[in-house]
Amino acid sequence: MGFTLATWNINSVRLRAGLVERLMTEDAPDVLCLQECKSPVELIPMEAFRALGYEHMIARGQKGYNGVAILSKQPITEVASFDFAGLGHARHIAGQLENGVTVHNFYVPAGGDKPDREINEKFGQKLDYLTEMRDWWHANAPQKSIMVGDLNIAPREDDVWSHKQLLKIVSHTPIEVEHLAQAQDAGNWVDVTRQDIPEGQLYSWWSYRAKDWSAADKGRRLDHIWATQDIANAGHSSRIRRDVRGWEQPSDHAPVFASFDL
Repeated sequence: MGFTLATWNINSVRLRAGLVERLMTEDAPDVLCLQECKSPVELIPMEAFRALGYEHMIARGQKGYNGVAILSKQPITEVASFDFAGLGHARHIAGQLENGVTVHNFYVPAGGDKPDREINEKFGQKLDYLTEMRDWWHANAPQKSIMVGDLNIAPREDDVWSHKQLLKIVSHTPIEVEHLAQAQDAGNWVDVTRQDIPEGQLYSWWSYRAKDWSAADKGRRLDHIWATQDIANAGHSSRIRRDVRGWEQPSDHAPVFASFDL
């Protein structure tokens, strides 16, 4: 039985609850993973989401910062929530669907502005977070699993608007890309989006600083859907809803979709 999954950094689930409801109405993914919810769990507007068929939620929340949630039309049972790098942040939640698939939802630290851990503590935290992810996957080999989220790294040259100009910009530096690749290899994860769309520029984030973000099109693919090798071939129909970035009072991220025949 197939299902569709979406991941979206919503940049405040309460401020943009109407946008979440619109996506639920227009696209109706069976599972919707949100990051940067910026809300305690009890204040996430579940009544409105339940009215649209999303009766189930697992989440970790913080007031004003971070926060991850998995909203589902089908029952989902929480199986893990790990504080990578010991930051005390709400950045990971995992649940198992009735079909046995485990969904991991991540919000990796952005890493600040300077790609140097000696002068930028946040960059060091980001690298440590990715290192602990790597070690966790080595120790807990995932199977029949999907990993999604705002990983805050655009790994490929065609995941950014200018590889050359962004090599020293946080989110595309070689050391970040290497750390992400090590975490991916540790879990034998397959990048489902790039499995489906192997060539060409592909972005899921555009800065608020650009007055006309679409015309400038200086984007980065920071949001990802991965699957373990045992189910990766069941993934298909990957897409990024770029137009959502142009909705009124939008998040700076667009939702990423994939379907799975499982």
